[in-house]
Amino acid sequence: MAACGGSGDGDGPAGHNGHDATAAPSASASASQGQHNAADVAFAKGMIPHHRQAVEMAGLAPDRAQSAEVKKLAADIEKAQDPEIKTLSGWLTSWGEEVPAEGAMDHSMHDMGGMMTAEEMTELENASGKAFDTAFMEMMIKHHEGAVEMAKTEQADGAYGPATRMAGEIISSQSAEIEQMNGLLGKG
Repeated sequence: MAACGGSGDGDGPAGHNGHDATAAPSASASASQGQHNAADVAFAKGMIPHHRQAVEMAGLAPDRAQSAEVKKLAADIEKAQDPEIKTLSGWLTSWGEEVPAEGAMDHSMHDMGGMMTAEEMTELENASGKAFDTAFMEMMIKHHEGAVEMAKTEQADGAYGPATRMAGEIISSQSAEIEQMNGLLGKG
């Protein structure tokens, strides 16, 4: 209660609400969204480089893909994940956490979350036509499966409402894309 200042308890709820209105917007925004926990931080820190790599992979498709479906899929992935990277980065900043540096690939991440190795990324960069389409979809399926696992962990362990909601959106959108890619690969 000391944080409410020396206005005394006699003000009742009205005085308290008046105080909240003057609080810094970020403080009241995070309070209204609920507190975050270590799982939320881990989700944001893990998903940012994961999404960046998916966007990087998707960025290769316009010049290399043969299939119109693969090109559209890549564009959809980019369109969905770019804004999520910004949102996740914003959360980390507001929590006083470090946003993973651009291009800083933590090599321990290759073991989790379906991240591609540098070799796999090079293989994808060097492919074109039908070979690119197949490699892109096979790698993106693995990548998406990793993201879905990370999102399920966030839903199970996270405390921050917007983060668990984003996790739900990632699970549904990326599961649908996995199904679509399996269909295109003839693995339906």
